[in-house]
Amino acid sequence: MPIYVDADACPVKDEVERVGTRHKVQMFIVSNGGLRPSQNPLVETVIVPDGPDVADMWIADRAGPDDIVITGDIPLAARCIENGASVLKHNGEALTQANIGNILATRDLMADIRAADPFRQGGGKGFSKADRSRFLDALERALRAASA
Repeated sequence: MPIYVDADACPVKDEVERVGTRHKVQMFIVSNGGLRPSQNPLVETVIVPDGPDVADMWIADRAGPDDIVITGDIPLAARCIENGASVLKHNGEALTQANIGNILATRDLMADIRAADPFRQGGGKGFSKADRSRFLDALERALRAASA
């Protein structure tokens, strides 16, 4: 039951390592560079070649049942869910077979709205301490459920 982390712009890499180490699970931190490798023997830093979605493809090709994927990338989450993996966003929100369709549709709708109005301002809310706490709780629960 490894944990795969889509590490580019991931604000919870340290938390994943801490919780994963406590549960003694293998972790793959996947990016296209710029990360300092961990000295933790349970953490494998995977550097993929530059290119669109190369890290996503690496994760999606490997993640399967009982695995946990940490990502904010909705299309990657959908592929991993199809493969039977559990998926958590950085704020602890679980992406599941039951909600991924609506989340994908909303993502596509918002992309269309942004494309139609190039002057639209704003962005997502910042990452908070509460988000970090929810993530830690969700990861702990996911690991316990996977090992049960």
